[in-house]
Amino acid sequence: MQFTSEKRLDDVLEREFTLGEIPGILWTPGSSSARTPLILLGHPGGLHRMYPRLADRARRTVAAGFAAATIELPWSGERPGSTAADQARADLHRVLHTGEPVTDDIVDRLVLPLVDQSVPEWRAVLDVLLALPEIDGPVGYSGGLISVGVRFAVVEPRIAAAVLFAGSYVPRTIFEQAREVTIPLHVLLQWDDEGNDRQQALDLFDAFASKEKTLHANMGGHTGVPPFAGEEGNRFFARHLK
Repeated sequence: MQFTSEKRLDDVLEREFTLGEIPGILWTPGSSSARTPLILLGHPGGLHRMYPRLADRARRTVAAGFAAATIELPWSGERPGSTAADQARADLHRVLHTGEPVTDDIVDRLVLPLVDQSVPEWRAVLDVLLALPEIDGPVGYSGGLISVGVRFAVVEPRIAAAVLFAGSYVPRTIFEQAREVTIPLHVLLQWDDEGNDRQQALDLFDAFASKEKTLHANMGGHTGVPPFAGEEGNRFFARHLK
C-alpha cells in the first residue's frame, strides 16, 4: 500500500492510498493514538463522484469512535473498464426504458462479475489495513452494493457485523448465499426507492440466517436517506465492535 495524499478534515485525518491498481481512502481520528476498530464503507462505484457522501459518512463514523476506509469498485472511476460490464449496463437501461422485465441473465451479468472481483480486492485491502498500527479489529462493513456485502459476510470471518444498504439488483446466487450469513445485520431500506424492487429487498432480508437482524425502513426515494439512519447504524456498530 502507498499513501498518495493526506489532509485534515477538522479532527479527522484523511489519506488517499493505492494498493496495486486499487485506489482507496482511509479516515482515522486525527488526535488519538489508540488503535481503532475499522468500518469498511461500500458504495456503488465512482469514488470521486461519491466522495462528498462518503466523506460525510466517514466523518460521522470517526466521530463515533471508528476508523473508516473505502476503495474504488472494479471498472468504475479511473480504473480500466470492462466491455462485458458496459454491455450489461446497456441492456439494463434498454429494458428499463422499454418497460420490459429485468431478466436474471442481465442481473447475473451486471452483478456477479463485480462481486467476484471486488470481494477479493476488499479482502486484500483489509489485510493491509489491519497491519497498520492505528487500526484494530473487529471489522464492520457498511453500505452497498448489497450483493457485495452479502458475499463479503459469507467468505470473510473478520467481518463481525454489517450495515447493508438495500436497493440494488440481486442475483439468485446471492439469495442462496444470504442463507449462510449469520453475523448481526442492520439493513437500511428506502421504502419508495424508485429504481429498485422493494419486495426483493424484503425477501433478501428474510433469507438472512442471522439471529440478530434489523430492518430499518424509511419513507423516501433512493437518495433520501435521513441523517439519523446513519446514527442508528453507528450505534449498531458500537454494540458489536466495541
